[in-house]
Amino acid sequence: MGKVAIGINLEFVRHEDKPFEWGVEKAAELGYEYVEPMVHLGRELLSEAGYFHSVSMWDDPLRLRRACETAGVKLSGLSAHCPLCKPEVSTEYLKQAIRFAAEAGAPVINSDEGPKPKWTTEDEDHVLMRYVLKEASLLAEPRGILIGLEPHQQYSKHPDGLDRIYRLVDSPAIGINFDTGNSYLCGHDPYEWLERVKDRLVHLHAKDISVQQSGAERGKVTGTPVGCACGEGVIDWKRVVDICKTAPRDIVFSVECGTVPQAERSVKHLKGLL
Repeated sequence: MGKVAIGINLEFVRHEDKPFEWGVEKAAELGYEYVEPMVHLGRELLSEAGYFHSVSMWDDPLRLRRACETAGVKLSGLSAHCPLCKPEVSTEYLKQAIRFAAEAGAPVINSDEGPKPKWTTEDEDHVLMRYVLKEASLLAEPRGILIGLEPHQQYSKHPDGLDRIYRLVDSPAIGINFDTGNSYLCGHDPYEWLERVKDRLVHLHAKDISVQQSGAERGKVTGTPVGCACGEGVIDWKRVVDICKTAPRDIVFSVECGTVPQAERSVKHLKGLL
């Protein structure tokens, strides 16, 4: 049976105007065991100036490894979201993310189908996604990197839709990065959906949804960037933990919240359940 560990997506420091290394150190200080950095291609002004946490994949991937070793944490994966329906964007991005993850020491890259082109049909989009995922899987398999598909956009907002994307390519490198908050906001039962995918689960975004956001957005949106502190919203975390403990693979809960105080409260709540 699977073991559960606690990590955090570095989005929790996005309002702190600090660099990647600062976010890693803060996560370790709060008691997290894992971190999930966000990566991008090319150069980006705020990150270059040390005011944002995202890391360019033109940088040395050992930058991530060294920062984690210094702080005493590990990488659960990379946040490598890109529009799978747009192969001109996502093919080379995902392939580079896989190479980058392999050298940095991150076992998973997480993504979703992204916003679709305005002019394509649903069937055309799935052909485009199949192309991207096949190209990515050919690099991921020999490197031992897993691709976590997340419920987040127009097709993955439903369990059947996420399953259809998952089945586009038959590869041991492709799995599910389940997002508790997105699945809830889509209007579904997140626990039933998690049970459905637990045998394919490779990573989990631990996102709680406030009562206020639930009332305003549930059934109207396909997801949200970050949630509230775990334990302060609508998600039953004990139930989520219990389901993941029956999964075949060890799973890292990567908390997705928007502030350092929320991150501090989240890790206390989740550690209390473990």
